[in-house]
Amino acid sequence: MNEINQNSLADIEFQMRWISPEAEHTDSCLVMVNFWRDLLPDAIYEGLMGAGIGDEKTFGFAAGEVLAAHDPNQKIRTDRKNFDETRAVPAFGRFYPRGVLRGVYNVFPQNVAPMRCTGVHEKSVDIDFNHPLAGYALEITARVHTIYDKPFDRGGNCRLLMDEIASGPGMQARYQGMPTDFFHDKAFCRTDETEDAAFYESPRLVRHLDQRAIKTISAIYGRFITPEMHVLDLMSSWQSHIDQSTGFQKLTGLGMNEDELAKNERLTDYLVHDLNKDPRLPFEDQSFDLIICTASVEYLTSPLSVFKDAARVLKSGGVMIQTFSNRWFPPKAIGLWTELHEFERMGLVKEYFLQSERFSNPAALSSRGWDRPETDKYYPDMPQSDPVFAVWAGV
Repeated sequence: MNEINQNSLADIEFQMRWISPEAEHTDSCLVMVNFWRDLLPDAIYEGLMGAGIGDEKTFGFAAGEVLAAHDPNQKIRTDRKNFDETRAVPAFGRFYPRGVLRGVYNVFPQNVAPMRCTGVHEKSVDIDFNHPLAGYALEITARVHTIYDKPFDRGGNCRLLMDEIASGPGMQARYQGMPTDFFHDKAFCRTDETEDAAFYESPRLVRHLDQRAIKTISAIYGRFITPEMHVLDLMSSWQSHIDQSTGFQKLTGLGMNEDELAKNERLTDYLVHDLNKDPRLPFEDQSFDLIICTASVEYLTSPLSVFKDAARVLKSGGVMIQTFSNRWFPPKAIGLWTELHEFERMGLVKEYFLQSERFSNPAALSSRGWDRPETDKYYPDMPQSDPVFAVWAGV
């Protein structure tokens, strides 16, 4: 089958772009669409009819056109005793499963749909049940990856695909431009508070992400790296996740284990340094054009200090990129990281950039829904690739 018709089955990548007051956001989600059964906005459905592999169509939607419009009636104030603080403590701008509420009409303990806390008072809390993207204009690009022959179609579920595509995006944005209250007293506490040097003493020459996710991260870095650049791989290990075809002048690694760093063939030089013990980077001012950091930001116990000093060692116009997924070493990840929804974590990293007061023009990107490579040790128990989240900003 070469073109999409009303009976087609196809892998479609939906790339959704939107702008909040403080950042630009892009989410890429691969979805298998059954055009006979699944429901898409009319403009997207009709626009994809006749499309072939590799084709892409872009659509613009006003706020409220493809997701429920912002509804003031979906905002409530309830007695604080109705918020189950044995499960979570309410904080401004944070998201929680609706089931933490008790005694609220049409909310049940099993409900995990997100709601946002928009105010915390001595005896009450304010809650917003609106979709996180309510009120935002959206640009959606649909790119056709594969079209399958489908000999028959019997029964099955009818999916509202916008609910799937837009599940999560929006949670990384501030509420009405005000900083999210992430930083409670135990935010940066960890299960294992022993010296990090002891934990990282033995080399771990393992891949922390599957190859599909690594390919996505490499593509992100490749958008920024140019041949004349001096790049810092912050919190580096035995791989830097930079494609072999991507050239640079120098790549300096800063990490915790010398054996791991020595095995990284892409590094031109490296240093062993514990950022949780000393958040100051051991480099001169304006030493680097670009800083990359892969699957490590969740281990920083003094992230604002590290981000401020990262800005110091960047040249004017330089950029720092943080990439991560939903996998980590539990003993050493900060407690706050484990509390957050995947998309909230992008909001947290964005706050690191903004509250350091050294960076500007942040942007965020997420990529999910891709097939896990069959050679990966977690296939087929985990059929989808590890999601990738990225946040970057410049100085």
